Amino acid sequence: MSNSKKIMCVNAGSSSIKFKLYEMDEKASLAKTIAEKSQYCKALCSGLVERIGHEDARCIIKKPDGSKSEKVLPIHNHDEGVQLVLKGLIEEKIVASLDEIQGVGNRVVQGGKYFSDAHVFDQYTYDRIEELIPLDPLHAEAHLTCFNAFKKALPMVGEVAVFDTAFHQTMEPKEYMYAIPYEWYEKYACRRYGAHGTSHKYLSQFAKEKYFADKEHVNIITCHIGSGASVSAVKDGKCIATSMGLTPLAGVMMGTRTGDIDPSCMPYLCTCTGKSADEIYDIYNHHSGLEGVSGISNDTRDVEAEYYKGNERAILAMDMYASRIAEYIMMYYGKLGHVDMIVCSAGVFENSPIYRKMAFDNVEEALGVKIDEKLNEEKVRGQWGLISTPDSKIPVAVIPTDEELMICLDTARILGL
Repeated sequence: MSNSKKIMCVNAGSSSIKFKLYEMDEKASLAKTIAEKSQYCKALCSGLVERIGHEDARCIIKKPDGSKSEKVLPIHNHDEGVQLVLKGLIEEKIVASLDEIQGVGNRVVQGGKYFSDAHVFDQYTYDRIEELIPLDPLHAEAHLTCFNAFKKALPMVGEVAVFDTAFHQTMEPKEYMYAIPYEWYEKYACRRYGAHGTSHKYLSQFAKEKYFADKEHVNIITCHIGSGASVSAVKDGKCIATSMGLTPLAGVMMGTRTGDIDPSCMPYLCTCTGKSADEIYDIYNHHSGLEGVSGISNDTRDVEAEYYKGNERAILAMDMYASRIAEYIMMYYGKLGHVDMIVCSAGVFENSPIYRKMAFDNVEEALGVKIDEKLNEEKVRGQWGLISTPDSKIPVAVIPTDEELMICLDTARILGL
């Protein structure tokens, strides 16, 4: 690409670093739509550093042609992980020099009330993320650690924080406030923040551009249903409601998370089990959802296999899963007044026809949504398009999400590249 920029997109966990390196032509900044911009953004590689802190950590770099390099070795901290990634880019001849990298975009889960857009990762941003660690202790510290690691390795390169919560900052107080003493909101900022905002933004923009380019007012329900799952109501490009709450635990049932649950379950289960609130909270997050109900796995494919064998708990788990998603679709239909499209995305709703069908069967009578079984079976593994019948009162489309592309574009925009 002529006049291109290379941008590293990073998603850091407490013991992992996921990354994708893009080469972006300057024409991308002039393009009007997400689809057009994507044509000028080429993924040069992607990869993962995992099990940081262990002697058998792994660093994997994948190229678009399917080839990959993999190293198993001790990686003691994120600094070493970042250095290994950057060294690998040169060894694999993906870049000739690290000077080619002109921006680093960091996915940040929690931006609190402070950020309604991506922001330069400066001291102000750093301090706000540090302040928000109690809201997201697992991710926030990892984001800061990874930011520091890249700043140390590439001191002259600008970094940007792209917040999962930013897209949801357009919600009105009636949607994000909890019915708790108001002073808890004032003192502790206890409210709904949501998550997956980068994905919901991408999906709603893509759907608008592809299906409603000439329509001024468009209402879309976006369903990001993966191991973590959330649903959002988007009115004229702005989020008016989203299912996740103060943390990603709330909303629809997920792979290992409960989703919405009566708050009184916590003290009751503490009394019954003798476990502490922290222990119960850990189970809510990591051993509930599909895994907890089915007793099989948090992997939807494993539960689906048992479903077809007639396993009663697998059937119950999938029925609950579909029902919870349908409840939010129904609720957001009511909030929007009318819905022009429902979008399916993320790991489960991009690749599992049965989970999609079960969810929409729950709203067929009420909303007139009809799924075309042939189209539904076809739209997997990166295929996008409609899965609803021509006479469905609301079109339903599968659109693979691309959070990394959004991080790349936001990073270039904020840094003025």
